[in-house]
Amino acid sequence: MSNSLKTSTEGRVLIVERVFDAPRTLVFQAFSDPKHLANWWGPKGWQTEIREFDFKPGGVWYYSMRCTDKNQGEFYGQESCGKAFYEEISAPERLVYKDTFVDSDGNLMENMPELLITMEFVEQGDKTNVITRTTFATEEALQQVKEMGIIEGVTSQYERLDEFLEKELVDQ
Repeated sequence: MSNSLKTSTEGRVLIVERVFDAPRTLVFQAFSDPKHLANWWGPKGWQTEIREFDFKPGGVWYYSMRCTDKNQGEFYGQESCGKAFYEEISAPERLVYKDTFVDSDGNLMENMPELLITMEFVEQGDKTNVITRTTFATEEALQQVKEMGIIEGVTSQYERLDEFLEKELVDQ
């Protein structure tokens, strides 16, 4: 778990890079199988429920995350929902989708940014470098999501992914 998150911005694009100690096919599978996603998606202390999952171009992934950690104070019990619309899938190299904030009924939330996410899964021997480029409509929208804690959330989420991948490799 010594792999740290690298982040940078280019205008209205947030770039996040992280190396995982697992083969590319397994890392890609962690993003493409709803049973796997439910085990690690979201920050620590949050439980994810997959409500809809159709992993194909034009398909939709609708999920809900709920804070189950009483130590997270005001976040405890809160729900956060998202809906992804898959645009391109090139397994196990690339994934492109539009990510949106939705309410608990799956309706788009006004005044919340839409994100265009392009993920590359790059083989590095027995490791995988995941490079994510998230494009926002404006630099202000990018700043809004940064202030909401996207970097901290992704860091925590990727730590959970590390733990999940480690367990999957042991179980194989």
